[in-house]
Amino acid sequence: MDSIVITGGAALNGEIPIAGAKNACLTLMPATLLSHDPLTLTNAPRLSDIRTMSALLGSLGTEVSPLHDGKVLVLSSHDIHNHTADYEIVRKMRASILVLGPMLARDGHAVVSLPGGCAIGARPVDLHLRALEAMGAVLDLRDGYVHAKAPGGLKGATYRFPLVSVGATENALMAATLAKGTTVLENAAREPEIVDLARCLRAMGAQIEGEGTGTLTIQGVDSLGGATHRVVADRIELGTYMLAPAIAGGSVECLGGQLDLVAAFVEKLQESGVEVEETARGLRVTRTGDRVRATNVTTAPFPGFPTDLQAQFMALMCTADGTSVLEERIFENRFMHAPELLRMGARIDVQGGNATVTGVDRLKGAPVMATDLRASVSLILAGLAAEGETVVSRVYHLDRGYEHVEQKLGACGAKIERIRTP
Repeated sequence: MDSIVITGGAALNGEIPIAGAKNACLTLMPATLLSHDPLTLTNAPRLSDIRTMSALLGSLGTEVSPLHDGKVLVLSSHDIHNHTADYEIVRKMRASILVLGPMLARDGHAVVSLPGGCAIGARPVDLHLRALEAMGAVLDLRDGYVHAKAPGGLKGATYRFPLVSVGATENALMAATLAKGTTVLENAAREPEIVDLARCLRAMGAQIEGEGTGTLTIQGVDSLGGATHRVVADRIELGTYMLAPAIAGGSVECLGGQLDLVAAFVEKLQESGVEVEETARGLRVTRTGDRVRATNVTTAPFPGFPTDLQAQFMALMCTADGTSVLEERIFENRFMHAPELLRMGARIDVQGGNATVTGVDRLKGAPVMATDLRASVSLILAGLAAEGETVVSRVYHLDRGYEHVEQKLGACGAKIERIRTP
């Protein structure tokens, strides 16, 4: 099992290219199931989750042809011969549930295993199922699988999500494109990944209005065609690498970064004393002082502070001047990185959904273990600021969401290497 070794203390200077968004690409890929024509995705990230989704789609009959060093994916679903998404693949990644809506809309039936993924708290699929039921789906949960049917096809409906859910919004949006009549999704998620999906579906011939707002209106069409679509930049990778010079010192330009993707995060970064400026090629982040200021954060659905950047921001606050409170309102079990940061000398008190962090002058290198995707990279960031050597084990989590993290940070001066285990 691979590990990442970091020797802290080196300031970072240089540039880091930001990859296409993992969460956007994982949503765009199942959209191929809505059409018999090829869907081409450019700027696709080279990650294990993308390979897992490719394997899942391939098991259903989709032809997946990665080209050009893996950054272009060509998907063709002209022959879907299997409508069962098996547990052995689905258990690896929660995004697998996103094949349910498209298969149901296209062929009127699907069997999908209940999904797996990072263990960061309850993320029920009932919001997905309720929205599909509102469109006429008949669902039966048994033996760990969702058995779904829509014998007469899905029908347009008005459905209000009781809670904002990105995945449920995506599933319902895709299903509604082929439903008969008009579908209105209220209290819908507004994340950039939703906007990106809507733009791709529109390029395929879908009729969608309201992306980026809380209400989506979809007029169903008889069929969708092929399209070529560029995956939006990964706002979580962007925020993560913006935190690298903030915690280690120095100045880094994040190529392809867009301010509108991370506005709430940038506001907190600047509040902590870190400089952020837009450039012709992206965003430049600079830390000039010795320590940043303690800053409180509350996670929220977009456009609020992303839960997927909470662990990384906590690493920054561990070395801040003063005491900060990080309130987690999205997932109830997302402080599993805190005990590992404590091993590095951090001062963190977790009470329910709140973590109180009192900054220390310097973290200490230590052997630590990644518990989930974002926790793994938070420990790498902490290692950049720590005295001595930090060894992060179980980095298979990391490879689900970050491509070549050691090369990207190493090119800016970080002392970091991957130790590969046969």
